[in-house]
Amino acid sequence: MMRHVRGDDLVDAFGRVVRDLRISVTDRCDLRCSYCMPPEGLEWIPSEEVLTFEEIARLAALFKGVGVSSVRLTGGEPLVRARLADLVSDLRLIGFEDLSMTTNGTGLARNARKLKDAGLHRVNVSIDSLLSHRYEEITRRSMLAQVLQGIEVAMTVGLAPVKINCVVMPGTNDDEILDFVEFARLSGCQVRFIENMPLGAQGGWSPEQMFPAVSILALVEDRYDLAELPRSSAPARLFAFADGSPGGIGVIASVTAPFCETCDRLRLTADGAMRTCLFAHGELDLRGPMRAGASDDELLALIRAEVHAKGRGHEIGAAGFRQPVRVMSRIGG
Repeated sequence: MMRHVRGDDLVDAFGRVVRDLRISVTDRCDLRCSYCMPPEGLEWIPSEEVLTFEEIARLAALFKGVGVSSVRLTGGEPLVRARLADLVSDLRLIGFEDLSMTTNGTGLARNARKLKDAGLHRVNVSIDSLLSHRYEEITRRSMLAQVLQGIEVAMTVGLAPVKINCVVMPGTNDDEILDFVEFARLSGCQVRFIENMPLGAQGGWSPEQMFPAVSILALVEDRYDLAELPRSSAPARLFAFADGSPGGIGVIASVTAPFCETCDRLRLTADGAMRTCLFAHGELDLRGPMRAGASDDELLALIRAEVHAKGRGHEIGAAGFRQPVRVMSRIGG
């Protein structure tokens, strides 16, 4: 679904209009998920190379002026960045229609109220198992109880809808798909099942590590009656429960049914690089010109040129596909 184009909008060579910006505030994380990074973590971006809140707000305001209406804060884990609510407050004043955050949930219980009061609208919580021992195997941390508490607090303070992101991995957590559906029905959350993508720090991804979205849907529909909701430019196909139960499910088929034709998002990394695609091999440095004194008009000219050069799609599965050098924790979801 492509939206109405205004004269100052960011539009790529294929007619896609940018409306969504994912802003990574840090590459650091307090978990060590096996499909994302090694047990010892990664070499973190030096703090002096990370954008300040003032720099993030300046760039966000530029994007708002050219049609971006939705911002999502990401990481790494965004809640390991100190005083994140201050940034949320700055972004709220810029006037985005939708201001959200993707988090692993470990720090959500103690931060949800501050974030809501600062102007955050909703949260996505990444959680790949509802079993304590398996959660610990996947994340290499024993923090499931804190995450579940965080989800409960987020719903209580009104960071809604709370969306649960679950990466489904064959032989790891695919036997919990129906458990997650029941969690959605009981909690009122929207659980979104995501195909495993080639973005981990350890490489070696293969299609065998991915549980296809069509198989997920078949499994769920064998047990529940679903009603599909109208599709937007968002990556997920969304479904409500036909019996009227709260919550819902979604599937994000980034690999088997890519949504590149309707992609309306950009990503800003913690160190100030703009990326037009998760799987792009090129990126635009905005921190350098900004710190060198570039004007808003000069920055926008760079942004427009990079958006115009955006590729048609990610080409996972095509001959010659290469995983990007930046891993997911350094890009931002």
